[in-house]
Amino acid sequence: MVSKQAAEQLSRLSQAQRERLFYIEIKAFFCGDLTRSDIERRFGVKPAASARDLSSYKSLAPNNLVYNAALRNYKPTDRFNPVFEHSADRVLAWFRDGYGDSLDLKIQRTVPCEAASDLVRPDLETLAVLTRAIAGRKQVKVNYLSLTSGSSTKTLSPLALADTGQRWHLRAYDCERERFADFSITRIVKAKPLEIDIPLNQRIEADVQWARVVRLELVPHPGVEHPEAIEADYQMKDGMLVLDMRAPLVGYALRRWAVDCTPNNTLDPRSAHYCNQQPNVSMHNQLMGHAFPKQAFHPSFDSQLQ
Repeated sequence: MVSKQAAEQLSRLSQAQRERLFYIEIKAFFCGDLTRSDIERRFGVKPAASARDLSSYKSLAPNNLVYNAALRNYKPTDRFNPVFEHSADRVLAWFRDGYGDSLDLKIQRTVPCEAASDLVRPDLETLAVLTRAIAGRKQVKVNYLSLTSGSSTKTLSPLALADTGQRWHLRAYDCERERFADFSITRIVKAKPLEIDIPLNQRIEADVQWARVVRLELVPHPGVEHPEAIEADYQMKDGMLVLDMRAPLVGYALRRWAVDCTPNNTLDPRSAHYCNQQPNVSMHNQLMGHAFPKQAFHPSFDSQLQ
C-alpha cells in the first residue's frame, strides 16, 4: 500500500515524470534489473534526467531498489513494495506488446471500450519471479497443480511466456521429466528463484518445437451459408487466412478458433467456422512433420500443458 506521503509526492510530479517512475518500477520488479541507460533509451532523456528520476523513485520507496556497484545496475529488494497499482493483464500486455500504455489504470477513456474479463489472472508476485528468471536465465523451484498428477514440486528453466487466448502459459524446461513443456501460470501456486544458471541444453535455443514455425491456411467451412461474412470477420485475402505461429501454440489456436480439423469437414459449421484449406487432408497429417502431438486434434486438447 502506498503511503500518504508517497501519494502526495507523486501528485506533485508531472505526468511525464510519473510515466518514467512507473517504468522504473515495472522494469526493476518484473525484469529484476534496471540501469540508467534503460530509462535514457526508453524515453530519450539525458543522463541527468535519468539520475533525477531514480532519485525521485528512491525517495518514494527507499526500500525497493538496491544498487550493484560492480554491475552498475539496480535490483529489486526482498522488501519491494510497489508504489504504483499494477494488474496482471497490463504487465502481461507489456511483455507481449511492449511498454507504452498509460500508468493510470482508472484514466477516463475518450471512447468507451470494454472486453469480457479473463477468467484467470496470474498472481503478480509469482509472475515477477518467473519473468525475472526468464530475463536473467535462472532456474526456479515451483509448487505446481496438474490436472493429471495433482500437486508436485518442480525445478523449471523458464524460457518464455505464451498467450493462448484463454490463459497465460510459461514455456519451460521440466528438469525432472527432462523435456520442454507448457505450464499454466495460474497453476503455479508458489515460485522460488534459484541462483542456478539455465544450462545451454535447456535454453530456448534448444527447444526444437518452439523454434519451428507452422503455417496455417484456413478457409471458411464449406457448410457456412455465407462465407463472405467469415472472410470479412478475419480480413481474409482471396478467401484464405494465412497464419504463421510457433508449433507449440498451434493446437491452442485451433481449439480457440474452433477449426474443423477432420479429414472431411464433418463438424457443425454453426460452431466451426473454419477448416483446413485442403479438406481431404487432415490438419494432423500436415503437422506431423512438426512433431506436434496428435491429441491436439481431440476436443479435450490441452497441448503439452502439464
